[in-house]
Amino acid sequence: MDIVFMGTPDFAEQSLRALLEQGFSVKAVYTQTDKPVGRKRVLTPPPVKVLAQRHGIPVYQPKSLRRPEVQEELRALAPDLIVVVAYGKILPKEVIDLPPLGCVNVHGSLLPRYRGAAPIQWAVINGERETGVTTMYMDEGVDTGDIILQSTTPIGPEETSGELFDRLAAQGAELLVETLHLVERGEAPRRAQEGESCYASMLDKELAELDFNAPAQAVHDRVRGLNPWPVAYTFFGGKKCKVFSCEVVPGPFAAPPGCAVADGSLCIACGDGSGVRLKEVLLEGGKRTTEADFLRGHPVKAGDRFAG
Repeated sequence: MDIVFMGTPDFAEQSLRALLEQGFSVKAVYTQTDKPVGRKRVLTPPPVKVLAQRHGIPVYQPKSLRRPEVQEELRALAPDLIVVVAYGKILPKEVIDLPPLGCVNVHGSLLPRYRGAAPIQWAVINGERETGVTTMYMDEGVDTGDIILQSTTPIGPEETSGELFDRLAAQGAELLVETLHLVERGEAPRRAQEGESCYASMLDKELAELDFNAPAQAVHDRVRGLNPWPVAYTFFGGKKCKVFSCEVVPGPFAAPPGCAVADGSLCIACGDGSGVRLKEVLLEGGKRTTEADFLRGHPVKAGDRFAG
């Protein structure tokens, strides 16, 4: 079974690594173009490209799969199956219909919940207690194809989206291997998606400003869900203050939402009368620090406001 693999970030790299370790025949890899990274904007290849080149696998980085010459190039590879994991590009119908065994996708949620670009982050932001990974046959919709297999996992109450991302990447790789063995034997199940769906839009920095009028648990979940990117933030003393972690503190507190509840404390009142204690922060112009270290350099009094 000759496979063309399409994927880009670390999440996809783990799936490609698993296929290679299991001896699957990966004829070529498609990934996004190299991108400038860091303050010096160093042109950096995607993790999937690095792994593929290490194994001598041909790498293709087309800007679009809709161009006829790109599709002809893919057709010449004659894949039996295309595997897609966090590729970051939409596959046109001509590509989906090309391999005789179809296109199999690994998605980081329990479909039909959290279709879209950021299922892992939104599951954490929305306070879900369980998520998982799904393998499915791709169609022209956005994560709407028939389900092959699913695997569930609990979400820890303090787990960040970055930590969950790493766990689901490994879980997805295992599920993909199981799925491809079934496809190879002609035994892969297939069932239509049923139940309530929702869309997990791509994250942007506009989502990151904290609203302390929300319940404390919702603030806590947003902080977890936006770590490691784009990182939640508020303002203190006119400066942007990034919040990497916090914890819910039961109330009731008399302080208005967005205000410190006591002298020498980074416990901030929220809209439901409870609070969140900011455990790890970075004030603009400073360095990432703990609550205790922050308070040594920035005395906080009851009523001090943390908001724009």
